[in-house]
Amino acid sequence: MTFPLRPLAEINQQAIRLLYRELGVENAVRFINQFTSGTGNYTEDRREIYAGRTLEDLVSEIKQRRVERG
Repeated sequence: MTFPLRPLAEINQQAIRLLYRELGVENAVRFINQFTSGTGNYTEDRREIYAGRTLEDLVSEIKQRRVERG
């Protein structure tokens, strides 16, 4: 017995409808977001953000934020 292959777009639409129905929109979106990739270049972004800062600078900043939060 063979089954005709449905277009992937159609399968995706059905799957999303099922997720919305079973999980609710908010949880379905959270689930789907696990499998989507972000944009940009993580490594290059971090190099730019932390340029010129040492590990000691970062540790000091973390400790200061903890003190401020109480």
